[in-house]
Amino acid sequence: MSSKLFSSAKLGNIELANHIVVAPMTRSRAIGNIPTPSIATYYAQRASAGLIITEGTSPSPNGLGYARIPGIFSAEQIAGWKNVTDAVHAKGGKIFIQLMHCGRIAHPANMPAGASIVAPSAIVAAGQMWTDTEGMQAQPTPLALTIEGIKLTIAEYVQAAKNAIEAGFDGVEIHGANGYLIDQFINTKTNIRTDEYGGDITGRAKFLLEIASQTVEAIGKDKVGVRLSPYGVFNDVGFFDTIDTDYQYIAEKLNEIGVVYTHLVNHESMGAPAVPQTVIDNIRKAFKGTLILSGGYDVARAEADLASGAADLIAFGRSFISNPDLVERLKQGAELAVPNGDTFYTPGDEGFIDYPTL
Repeated sequence: MSSKLFSSAKLGNIELANHIVVAPMTRSRAIGNIPTPSIATYYAQRASAGLIITEGTSPSPNGLGYARIPGIFSAEQIAGWKNVTDAVHAKGGKIFIQLMHCGRIAHPANMPAGASIVAPSAIVAAGQMWTDTEGMQAQPTPLALTIEGIKLTIAEYVQAAKNAIEAGFDGVEIHGANGYLIDQFINTKTNIRTDEYGGDITGRAKFLLEIASQTVEAIGKDKVGVRLSPYGVFNDVGFFDTIDTDYQYIAEKLNEIGVVYTHLVNHESMGAPAVPQTVIDNIRKAFKGTLILSGGYDVARAEADLASGAADLIAFGRSFISNPDLVERLKQGAELAVPNGDTFYTPGDEGFIDYPTL
């Protein structure tokens, strides 16, 4: 049987070597929030994938919620990322940057002076946040964004996308999933606003859709994707009654805007409820661009979903951490190295660029 997974693919006007995507994964190696030479090595090691989507990268100081995550809002960060894109392109790879604003999932100890923890509403997230200086700390109460603050934050995303193109990226992924700022606007548990950015889904999706449409205007629709996580429970978001129709509405609007892809993540393997097939099917019908599916895939399931048309590209996550040559291993049916969870988010090269290839 011929393999679709390992055959070449098209994403908008970009040629991809195969249908395999490196899913975005936070690695917390950006000392001073600037991409390092080790980060360039890490992504270049994985450039045999059709598309790499980077770790979540903040569009502004306010979005730097976690320790040691990168940004793309300063000249030093743009220069650091240029080293990354050069290294990936030298290996023949394609790379999008994921723009992630942490919103309320943050702690001041992880942020520069003058930055603020912001959210759609002043609702504290459950749980604690790691800080390098103070260890585990309770999540603070965020500031509810004003309308002026929302407009400023949208402008920060758009400028970050322009910076990404300057840094040599092939495109950007707008992170609207996993309980971060955009998802905080979409979810009724975290958005209790009564103005134009709250209420029903036309209000709660407005923040995402304005970011998407303005980013498309700024850098072109073939360079903009969006990640969504219906049924996600990460970062203290959760199920709400209108979830199915709300995500269908979002997919329809993203289709109108013309973003090149929608990336749906299913966190069932990490304890979240499975995304019902009907929800995926409805998004598939509403959105005519490329659909990337992510969540616990192996080769057989990936091939099946590509063959049936359920997905256009398949993203693999944790297996890429410990298998820089995952594409080749999957192709050969070789044994996969198991990642060391203790070094997922630690500084330094251990558990980052020292996993062997075949």
